Amino acid sequence: GLTSTVVDVRVVIQTALVTNATSIILAHNHPSGNIYPSGHDDSLTKKIKAACELMDIRLLDHIIVTPYESFYSYCDEGRL
Repeated sequence: GLTSTVVDVRVVIQTALVTNATSIILAHNHPSGNIYPSGHDDSLTKKIKAACELMDIRLLDHIIVTPYESFYSYCDEGRL
């Protein structure tokens, strides 16, 4: 959609498993230019991190990028 999107944790984990990934990095954009994660971003990160831990896959980072050459890194902010 124009203002949000649906992310299925199962599809993310399936993709990691099919490609034999041992670690993943999530990334998405905020076209508004706001680099700070929303509550939905936080919730999704927690769900994917828990699923990764269950499958022995490391979640290295979740990065939010904007069109203004700025970004937010959960890892850099100590939130992983």
